Formats: sequence, structure tokens, C-alpha cells
Amino acid sequence: MTDRIDANAQAIFDKLGISNQANTAERATKSELGQQDFLKLMTAQLQNQDPFSPMENGEFIAQMAQFSTVSGIEQLNSGIAGLGDQMRQMRIATASNLLGHSVLVPGNLARPDAEDKIHGVIDLPQAASSTRISFMDAETGELYHSEILGAQRAGLVGFSWSDLPPSVIAGRRQVKIEVTVDMGAGEESLDPSVYAKVLSAAAGSDTTERVLLDVQDYGEVTVTDTTRFR
Repeated sequence: MTDRIDANAQAIFDKLGISNQANTAERATKSELGQQDFLKLMTAQLQNQDPFSPMENGEFIAQMAQFSTVSGIEQLNSGIAGLGDQMRQMRIATASNLLGHSVLVPGNLARPDAEDKIHGVIDLPQAASSTRISFMDAETGELYHSEILGAQRAGLVGFSWSDLPPSVIAGRRQVKIEVTVDMGAGEESLDPSVYAKVLSAAAGSDTTERVLLDVQDYGEVTVTDTTRFR
């Protein structure tokens, strides 16, 4: 039975001018039928059917449905490819728009921004009865400034420092930020997040599908690792 099916299939291939030996390499690289291939095979099948036992309407409709499915899948694949190109263009546009801005990243090192200020955020896991922020020289540990924010509710608490020393502003020096809170178990340190300048940006490759940012003092981060920008 299998030999008869193979012989019938070979007869159809011969009529279409398809040689098994000549197209071995091509079929090895193309394992799926395309829309044109499917149409040729179905046409050849109709031409070579037994006139005393023609294809039934149900079989013909079923093959037409398969043809429509193949055509629909090809159109869907083409649409997905086009959507991928648009997404890559959007990532490039996003990357270029972030140049010159600052993004919020986890860390305790900051520098004066274009307005000669330092901004950051504290994420309190629970309410704190007291909150203190200290700004100091990142190299020497010299204390520049300290602020008492007092009691704070759980959640995000923003902070900023605008009265920076002229030496820090002129040299755009690194400032280390320490956060101390009391959430009921005594004073403890908490890691802040700070706004840091985006030095460069690039769209990721087709495999990563990410926008990569080169952030001052923090190196390469992805846009998904940043929560806010200014």
C-alpha cells in the first residue's frame, strides 16, 4: 500500500517537473510546503484523479481548508515579522530619547545633575518613626549634609539635596548617600535608589530584544531595570 502511495506521489512530482534526486538538497533545507507548493500539488492531484472514482466533495473542501490555513499562517508570519521590525525601531527611538536624561537605579552613589541637585528615592517596606539621609564625599567619607525626614509611611519616599558645596558642583564629584530608618526595631540602614545620568544608549540585538543604557557610575543596565527617568 505504501509503495502504491509513493508511486502515485512520484507520478505527481514527475508531472510537476520535480525530481527527487535534483531537489534533495533543496528539500533538506525546506521541510515545509509553501502556498505555491500546496497549490501545485492540489492541482496535480485533481488532474491525475481516477475519473471512475473522483475526489469527493468533502475531501476537496477539506483540502481547500488546509490551503486556506497554509495561506493564513504565511500571512500571520509575515505580519509578525513586520511587527518585530516596528518593535526594533521603537526600541531605537526609546534609546535615543533617553540620552541626556537621568534614570532611577538602585544604588547609593550620585552626582550633581544639570540643575546642580541630587535626587533619589527610598522604598520603605513599612512605616518608619524616623528617617535620616546623609550625604558625604564618596572618597573621603567627609559628611556634607544630613536631613531628618521624620516619620514616613510605607512606600516610596522621594528626597533631594540642592545646597551642594561649590567643589562638588564644579568637579561633579561622587556623593555617597546613606539612609537610616527606624521601623520599630531600632535604627537600621536602608539602600536607596538614585537618579544617574544616561551616557549612551543602544537597542539590543535580535536575541536580547532589550534597550541597553550606559549609566554613569553604574555601567550597563536595561530599561526594564529602571523604574523612572527625569
